[in-house]
Amino acid sequence: MDKVISSPDAAVADVPDGATLAVGGFGLVGVPEILIDALLRQGAKELEVVSNNCGTDGFGLGVLLAEHRIRRTISSFIGANKEFARQFLAGELEVELTPQGTLAERLRAGGAGIPAFFTPAGVGTPVAEGGLPLRYDGAGGIAVATQPKETREFDGVAHVLERAIVADFALVHAWKGDRHGNLVYRRSARNFNPAAAASGRITIAQVEHLVEPGELDPEAIHTPGIHVHRVVPVGPVQVGIENRTVRA
Repeated sequence: MDKVISSPDAAVADVPDGATLAVGGFGLVGVPEILIDALLRQGAKELEVVSNNCGTDGFGLGVLLAEHRIRRTISSFIGANKEFARQFLAGELEVELTPQGTLAERLRAGGAGIPAFFTPAGVGTPVAEGGLPLRYDGAGGIAVATQPKETREFDGVAHVLERAIVADFALVHAWKGDRHGNLVYRRSARNFNPAAAASGRITIAQVEHLVEPGELDPEAIHTPGIHVHRVVPVGPVQVGIENRTVRA
């Protein structure tokens, strides 16, 4: 029952080349940056990453991206990372753009054992009709495009079929966690972390504060330990400022 791992490096040591990773975080908040840095040292490559955004330049998943360790991403926002945009447009990176709510539900459904679901989000757009670029050819053309998805009408409203996501590994950040893997997220750091944690076949959580079983209020637990396989205590983490604004 004790799921504590001695170090971040030990926790990610068995992530193989080509693995699919569901990664929590939104912007700079709730990002499992210490686990990501350990994965950078570990050397796994050709990764497929599922995350709201693929980090920023020099932070989070951005460090893996900079070393060309990511082959494909499923994301909803890519505008904060210049290297991401460069690789995508140059044909070096495959990107499946997904509406944000749909992405969250695809992860949640994967964790709940639901293989697919219908949603109205994306109906009447290339999300449902196909034609979105998955990969560019490096010369301004589209090398690989998305295919049309199944649509069906419910109560007079059109819906599109979306597949659930089950990842080989999930990397998440929690404020508190106990030795059994029960996790509590702090404020906005909750974001995609619960959904990502549920979707991983092997879920690894970096936690700021490790507590003993029974110390967490059962009513306050966001991710139950049944979803978590490894817990890595990392101490308090300082969150950066994504967009600094000052007065003239």
